Amino acid sequence: MKAKPKQKSAEERWATELVRERMKESQVITHLGFDVEKVEKGRAVFFLDVRAHHKQIHGVVHGGILAALADTTAAIAAYTVVPRGTEIATVELKINYLEPVPGGRIRADARVLRAGRNFVVSECEIWNEDKSLAAKALLTFGAAAGHAIQQKQEPPQ
Repeated sequence: MKAKPKQKSAEERWATELVRERMKESQVITHLGFDVEKVEKGRAVFFLDVRAHHKQIHGVVHGGILAALADTTAAIAAYTVVPRGTEIATVELKINYLEPVPGGRIRADARVLRAGRNFVVSECEIWNEDKSLAAKALLTFGAAAGHAIQQKQEPPQ
């Protein structure tokens, strides 16, 4: 007997649609074809339907495309755990390419590992269409200039 897929909460549906609309504002994301599957607190899942322009000369997806997918997905996961209006930027990205990605629909699943005072650390796994792990990334995000991840607390009077 097949288990029913978990229904998204109203908050998850709202967050997913908000991110989907915001992604349309980014020409690079639109050009690359990244799409949002789901967004919830501390997690984001994107997918990419591989096209010819994603591939390098050996006929597999270019590593830079996979890194961009991991960066985008992990950043959205990170945004779900920082105060609204905080701007973050990638400070570090480390990615291991484990298998080639020949095509099909690939899935990027990012989770926040830790949200600290100054940084958010996330991981992102990229899965081939056949459910094999193609890449794993570890990313660190910091507050962009003029922003703070944690709001300063006012001292009690």
